Amino acid sequence: MLTAFAIENYRSIRSLRIPLGPLTLITGGNGCGKSNLYRALRLLAETGQGGVVTALAQEGGLLSTMWAGPDEITGGMRRGEVAVQGTGRNRHSRLKLGFTGEPFSYAISLGMPEPVPRSVFNLDPEVKRESIWSSSRWRPASELVSRQGPLVKSREGRGFRVVSQHLPAYDSMFDQVADIQATPELFAMREEIRRWRFYDHFRTDPGAPARQAHIGSRTPVLHHDGRDLAAALQTIREVGDAQGLDEAIHRAFPGSRLNIEISADNRFTLSLLQPGMLRPLTAAELSDGTLRYLLLTAALLTPRPPNLMVLNEPETSLHPDLLPALGQLIINASVHSQVWVISHAPRLIAALEKSSDCHSIELHKPHGETEVLGQSMLDEPPWSWPAGL
Repeated sequence: MLTAFAIENYRSIRSLRIPLGPLTLITGGNGCGKSNLYRALRLLAETGQGGVVTALAQEGGLLSTMWAGPDEITGGMRRGEVAVQGTGRNRHSRLKLGFTGEPFSYAISLGMPEPVPRSVFNLDPEVKRESIWSSSRWRPASELVSRQGPLVKSREGRGFRVVSQHLPAYDSMFDQVADIQATPELFAMREEIRRWRFYDHFRTDPGAPARQAHIGSRTPVLHHDGRDLAAALQTIREVGDAQGLDEAIHRAFPGSRLNIEISADNRFTLSLLQPGMLRPLTAAELSDGTLRYLLLTAALLTPRPPNLMVLNEPETSLHPDLLPALGQLIINASVHSQVWVISHAPRLIAALEKSSDCHSIELHKPHGETEVLGQSMLDEPPWSWPAGL
């Protein structure tokens, strides 16, 4: 389980440390930085997939994602005595992302490269430093795997042995040297990150994949675009929590029954029979909110729970009356997976906060900088960036 998430120099986030629990709820007004927090975690997840540099390029490059405010927001700026202002950077800025967890913690920093003659890729960011350690705070004695530029070292006894001396600057060490025998901590961390799941803004338009019939097979994990929704729901019925599925449907649509039909050519189609209807409505006929609720149900009742599941504004297009049922689904899922929810829907927030495991964090953005409302230095989780990061 992750216990803390740390970010420096990402969009509206100059420096942020947030504690995490089994169920973490992120709230706040529009424009306060909730989406930036979500995108930062997704960017960190790309290190395990081999795509962190590409993901940054798709966001407009490193320079466009860096903190745009001054290096330091002075007391006068915070009190409104002087305008928020700054000149040139006082130090070479790097984008830093990291987390503490059980049993290992990880951090990465990315910066601009030294220009290479005749190269057209001189705006691609470089991985400057990476580290894996075994405690909540980084210390030299707790570091297990260290990457500095092209050099990767792994702990051996009281010292380190060199694993690689020529790691490309555009690759994470997860891409090249994650070996279950040579670097077991690195391998374990990569596999953990790869199991994270992100769900945001399922398509529910007329051409949405979830509305179409698809050839099905056992589907313990819903595809991120929901194309295998019918097969995923049928898999829950056969090898997962069938009772939980029925209860989720009943809480949201009392008296309704979910049907999964399979054609002769093995195409799966779902339909929902509701009280007073003479025939069930197919996925193509369901409202956007009903279809989205079924998609979230399939994701949250997965027979193969991930170690981390992140839901970004799951209330989108749902009627407020559905939100308590969704909240109960999320609370139930947090028993088997660590869940992170980003929301600004009062009824969903109220439903989640009924759980004793819910850790609620409200963001705000005074002076253009995303901060945790009411968090003092004493409230921040234990954290220190690795030396040289």
